[in-house]
Amino acid sequence: MPRRHVEGTWQKTRAFSPAVVTEGGTTVWVAGHGATEDDTGTSLAGDFDAQVRQAFKNIERTLAAAGGALTDIVSMTVYITDVRHGDRFIAIRKALFAAGRYPASALITVAGFARPEMLVEIMPVAVIGDR
Repeated sequence: MPRRHVEGTWQKTRAFSPAVVTEGGTTVWVAGHGATEDDTGTSLAGDFDAQVRQAFKNIERTLAAAGGALTDIVSMTVYITDVRHGDRFIAIRKALFAAGRYPASALITVAGFARPEMLVEIMPVAVIGDR
């Protein structure tokens, strides 16, 4: 699927694109994903990095069920409970997406979630091309 990442300046250091342009494909509006437990049922309470990684694993499974992958994400809204976790989130996202192929993004600090142990929630939009 044709996709163009608008190149920004400072945005690269924050691992997001100012805009992503797509043509065709199927848009998948993904619900917010968080993670309070890993795949084995172990609690991730208090572990921001583990929650982010597990949330992306959960998103990856959701997108696979829709016929897509993490690389199909064109935009994401990310909610965190502590502004001090912002740089950690960015570092993890940088490791998951190829440089220059980052989704557009907003990173928002919130007072809390419906589940108090949650530290992060990610709500992506993906565009899946014909495979």
